[in-house]
Amino acid sequence: MRYLSFIVAAAATLALPAAAFAHAHLNHADPAVGSTVPTAPKEVTLWFTQKLEPKFSTVEVHNAKDAPVQSGAATVDAADSTKMTVKLKPLPPGTYKVIWRVLSVDTHRTNGSFTFRVGP
Repeated sequence: MRYLSFIVAAAATLALPAAAFAHAHLNHADPAVGSTVPTAPKEVTLWFTQKLEPKFSTVEVHNAKDAPVQSGAATVDAADSTKMTVKLKPLPPGTYKVIWRVLSVDTHRTNGSFTFRVGP
C-alpha cells in the first residue's frame, strides 16, 4: 500500500510541470520583441506555443500616445493556428507597444505585451 501511495504522489508531481506549460505563451514575433527596425512594418506577426482560439484572441498595437495603430482586427492563420497577424497603418519613426490577449485551444487565457521601435 505504501508503494501505491508513492507511485501516485510521484505521478502527480511529474504531471505538475506539464500542466504549467499548457498555456499559449509568446514564442517569437516579427518585428522581434525589443527590436529596432529601419523601416515601418506593414504588419505584426506573433507565434505562440499552443494553438489559439481565433474568436477569443486579439492583438493591438499602440503608439507612444497610446493610440491604436493597427488596421483592422488580428487574424489567426487557418493553416497554422499558433500564428496571429495584425495589419498596421503607416507608421512614422517611434516606439510601438504590442498588446496581446489569447485563448489557447485548451481554454487557458494568457496575455502580454512588448515594444519595438521604428527608426535608426
